[in-house]
Amino acid sequence: MLANLQVSRPQPWNHRSPLLIQCALSKQGQLFLSSVARDPSASNRLICKFIASSPKSIALNALSHLLSPTTTHPHLSSLALPLYSRITEASWFSWNPKLIADLIALLYKQGQLKEAETLVSETLIKLGSRERDLVSFYCNLIDSHSKHNSNQGVFDVISRLSQIVSESSSVYVKERAYKSMISSLCAVGQPLEAENLIEEMRVKGLKPSVFEFRSVVYGYGRVGLFEDMQRILLQMGNEGFELDTVVSNMVLSSYGAYNKQSEMVSWLQRMKNSSIPFSIRTYNSVLNSCPMIMSILQDLKTFPPTIDELMETLKGDEALLVKELIGSMVLAELMEWDCSEGKLDLHGMHLGSAYLIMLQWREELRYRLNAAEYVMPVEITVVCGSGKHSSVRGESPVKRMVREMMTRTRSPMKIDRKNIGCFVAKAKVVKNWLC
Repeated sequence: MLANLQVSRPQPWNHRSPLLIQCALSKQGQLFLSSVARDPSASNRLICKFIASSPKSIALNALSHLLSPTTTHPHLSSLALPLYSRITEASWFSWNPKLIADLIALLYKQGQLKEAETLVSETLIKLGSRERDLVSFYCNLIDSHSKHNSNQGVFDVISRLSQIVSESSSVYVKERAYKSMISSLCAVGQPLEAENLIEEMRVKGLKPSVFEFRSVVYGYGRVGLFEDMQRILLQMGNEGFELDTVVSNMVLSSYGAYNKQSEMVSWLQRMKNSSIPFSIRTYNSVLNSCPMIMSILQDLKTFPPTIDELMETLKGDEALLVKELIGSMVLAELMEWDCSEGKLDLHGMHLGSAYLIMLQWREELRYRLNAAEYVMPVEITVVCGSGKHSSVRGESPVKRMVREMMTRTRSPMKIDRKNIGCFVAKAKVVKNWLC
């Protein structure tokens, strides 16, 4: 049982290294982790105190942070097992297969195989012969292993899922298992093995879905096997699956990771010619692969404040990529406009995307505030967030960029006193500024 598991003590905190807190970690969670980091020998006492004084959401939030693959400090993630053990004793605790799968995958990554297998055995006893619950647990587990980039963990679970598939008569169980096996193999850089499973599905009378094809397309793209990526895209078409925004963004991201900007330009043009809509993720995938824009945004005091100045700075394929993006309908879809408010929401955008959208927005705002076909709103709002989902809570790179842009262009828009994640101003004042 959990009480008998051996727990490794957190490593001593190095005061020279900053404490990197995962996005969305609560303030109570930050204080708890900081306390343990300062005094690792008191971890058990601090865990007990934290669980006793925290509501369910706060405790689970801290545990989820420790279980996340993006947690970069082993001395923090090693708290996950004792924290989970204490959480199970809370009156509000309810067993969750996703949570236990995440914990098992983390223990496996840390080399605590005995503890991991103990939790697996307890889970199997709990689930009994309930086939759908078993496959759901293993699918959660293989997904967690893949997020930790644990090839061995993925293959271990594949052997268990394969056994379930061979013994089950349920189409749902088989399809669920194959979906997770294929996506996880692609996530750990094994697209050929994933493609072989698609063929295995056909042999077993199962029809692969668009999800499996997308996974393999991105799997080949991520490892730079672009001929194979194109081959699967062609196969998708032959199977009756049309190209869409989701798979297009995967292709763009794959090309971008290998600095193939000319191929990205061609793909954006193909999307436009095929009437495949661009999205925020299209912007993110493309602009994250533009070294000049990324370099420009390193210094917020000197970035070009208008589209014309930006285009004068950019050259070659990077300029063509930006030209393709600004010709899309993404900005229009992001803007809300009525008699009370003209609003732009930057949530979901990476820094480069937010920068380009803001440049576009300024031009579009000037047009709408002077065009007869658009009603004059009372207020103009830019929503950029307060940093709750940033790598360091409360420090939003997008917000810093927007604030600097407002300052450099002498905009009347200021941070809203009621919502620090927004910039606001009266529309008439904004119109006078732009004109």
